[in-house]
Amino acid sequence: MSDLLYSEVEDDLRAGVRGMLDDKAPWGEVLAGTERDEPYDAALWGAVAVRLGCAGLPVPEELGGAGATWREAAVVMEELGRAVAPVPFLTSAVLATAALLAAGERELLAEVASGDRIAVLAVPLSTAPGGPATGAVRAADGTLTGRVGSVADGAAADVLLVPAPDGLYAVDAAAAERTPVISLDMTRRLCDLTFSAAPARRVAGGTAAVEAALTTGAALLASEQLGLAERCLDLTVAHLKTRYQFGRPVGSYQGLKHRLADLWTAITQARAVARYAVACVADGDPDTAVAVAVAQAHCSAVAVQAAEECVQMHGGIGFTWEHPAHLYLKRAKSDAIALGTPDRHRAALAVLLDLPPA
Repeated sequence: MSDLLYSEVEDDLRAGVRGMLDDKAPWGEVLAGTERDEPYDAALWGAVAVRLGCAGLPVPEELGGAGATWREAAVVMEELGRAVAPVPFLTSAVLATAALLAAGERELLAEVASGDRIAVLAVPLSTAPGGPATGAVRAADGTLTGRVGSVADGAAADVLLVPAPDGLYAVDAAAAERTPVISLDMTRRLCDLTFSAAPARRVAGGTAAVEAALTTGAALLASEQLGLAERCLDLTVAHLKTRYQFGRPVGSYQGLKHRLADLWTAITQARAVARYAVACVADGDPDTAVAVAVAQAHCSAVAVQAAEECVQMHGGIGFTWEHPAHLYLKRAKSDAIALGTPDRHRAALAVLLDLPPA
């Protein structure tokens, strides 16, 4: 059984990341960024990826990484979820990095780990582990032709990692036509990618690298959902302690106390399953597939519940554009379909545990 407690190193990393995000990504700045055309916050990404060195946490030191594990990367994901930060950490530092590590692609991995380049795995955001990822892209004579829809952070990428039937290919993002898609979560924007005989280099054969990336991404996405849910609970409790109605704090009403107690319990459970999932990924545990399915099935629902309660318990102000509650709700709803819906993961769990069909 893996140790689910946070280490001293992880606590120090959390403090550093949280302090930086509180300074550079307050919710007002994040909200203002949703009104701009930039696909991500480049200055914030520079601080996260380069100054704090978070882009290469699980990458070996000889390749310019930190030589840490996915557990440390999960702590960063918690804090980025807490801030709804508009940076391509999930897509570049997790999904693409996991694919490159599995592929053994050293040169490109070093560039991504240093923060010099942003790599994005070119699959629809909704793609779940074990699901089809090759889409309609075909390789021929060192080029790729086809289309991939709804790719998260595709517009922010410098290099695209594109699955094809015979393997995984690296493509310069400038060689693809990128069409922005209206996204529910404007802090993690989507785009459609079209390749027309785009020059490509194969970095891995088969589907193992893509599957490793999707599994790792789903595990760490649970940590983002955990951080988001914890922040929503903190904001809601703070509001209910100071908001008065009929001469008493709103938080003194028993009905709201019960709802918050239920939410706290669900978040505590989410922390356990999220930590176990990332520990399994970090250790290469044979229980990884089961742990990831459980984490996504539970944490997706908890994040949405926490965000909905945050909106509702803030009353009228919680429904306004000026309050950050809608940022959390949109990220939670988007995360709930990212890398597989809860229903998709429950179905996968039933197969993994050999449960009889309904």
